[in-house]
Amino acid sequence: MTGLLVVTAVPAEAEAIRAGLAASTAPAPSDGTVPSDGTVPSDVTVLPVGVGPAVAGAATARLLALAEAAGRPYRAVVSAGIAGGFAGRVAVGGTVLADRSVAADLGAESPAGFIPVEDLGMPPELLGGGRTVLADPALLARLRAALPGATVGTVLTVSTVTGTAASTAALAERHPEAVAEAMEGYGVGVAAAHAGVPFAELRTVSNPIGPRDRSAWRMREAFAALTAAAAALH
Repeated sequence: MTGLLVVTAVPAEAEAIRAGLAASTAPAPSDGTVPSDGTVPSDVTVLPVGVGPAVAGAATARLLALAEAAGRPYRAVVSAGIAGGFAGRVAVGGTVLADRSVAADLGAESPAGFIPVEDLGMPPELLGGGRTVLADPALLARLRAALPGATVGTVLTVSTVTGTAASTAALAERHPEAVAEAMEGYGVGVAAAHAGVPFAELRTVSNPIGPRDRSAWRMREAFAALTAAAAALH
């Protein structure tokens, strides 16, 4: 068995995670500074696979299939990176662990509001098992133990990032248990489920979900939190 596969959307997220993993393996300096001469553990593979659920799911499925065909299947896969957080549910700069990843915009609009795809008569087997992928209980428990300050809840997967007050309110009402939204978790989770591989999603929050305002983004804080959280992956 090969080890843990960690997939991100973009290279910057992968680099932040690799930096945290390397720091976790380096000897602690006597002056109390952050170690910088470690290496990424050989049993963890970190790769950027693209933005959005389709490309992330397809790329993850390919990586899992190639590893299995080579006789070195991964023991688990984690979708990791930056996310937006629901105000009042998780703070900017905070860390989130998904107990489930939900395809929040998979369905249809109607005059009465959003209709989830399962209410349109689609059988679950045509949806990769449904709109929800549960985190593996053992993997989630291990991550929670390593990240006791993390907020645990539903992470929504969207193809269009939420950017208005109205859509934020509608999404929060439809998913009162949701703490964050990102763009890849559900796709990665479906790939893992089809491969029979345990799955989890780890996010750090760069901005509150709401009207699009780049001045409110705190990318540096989110990347720093992602690097800090990466030690939990080893």
